[in-house]
Amino acid sequence: MEIIINNLRKTFGEKVAVDIPELTIHSGELLGLVGNNGAGKSTLFRLILDLIKADTGTVHMKDGEVDVNVAETEVWKDWTGAFVDESFLIDYLTPDEYFQFIARLTDTSDEQLQEFLAQYQHFMADELAGQKKLIRTLSAGNKQKVGIMAAMLLRPKVLILDEPFNFLDPSSQNAIKHLLKKYNEETGATILVSSHNLQHTVDISERIVLLEHGKVIHDIDNKEKQAQDILENYFEIND
Repeated sequence: MEIIINNLRKTFGEKVAVDIPELTIHSGELLGLVGNNGAGKSTLFRLILDLIKADTGTVHMKDGEVDVNVAETEVWKDWTGAFVDESFLIDYLTPDEYFQFIARLTDTSDEQLQEFLAQYQHFMADELAGQKKLIRTLSAGNKQKVGIMAAMLLRPKVLILDEPFNFLDPSSQNAIKHLLKKYNEETGATILVSSHNLQHTVDISERIVLLEHGKVIHDIDNKEKQAQDILENYFEIND
């Protein structure tokens, strides 16, 4: 699934949050989005997901004969999974109840749900499935895990994760890297990940887009992991 951005602009008062004349995320790409705080990463994701309205411009998702403007239809939600922040969760449910709720929304059978959860048993580390704790009582890291897994439950063609490595211990961060790369390879899904962690972003991304003040500063081919030096130099100069 290709994501095509044209003349996309969003301001909050006098602050320009996003200003992107043109950007295409190609079908099957695993793209990393990096930038300092306030660079516009989360705002861009919210625009792509139609959570906020752009001042100008469009976001299209395109695959073969399918070409939809996300602001004009909701059909793209059938193939898109996302976790941006805790507001995506229903915190008065347990993780099991939340997964069951998402499964019903996506016409996922109980058998399919159990097969899905079994695949991610190691990632859940016996802390989520079968537990009676409400999501609101979980640690920030476990909330993050619930949100990521719920986003992947649909087996989406487009997966968008904002700061997925936040709050996770090193073992869980490495597990996320493995899961995303494996999912991308197995399904050909288009995956967008934002992160402040340059090393993790370089490790998993075949392409990296650097934002500052809502603008694309660098668009880097990272198939040979050549983005590391470019990013380190940029952030050293702009520290």
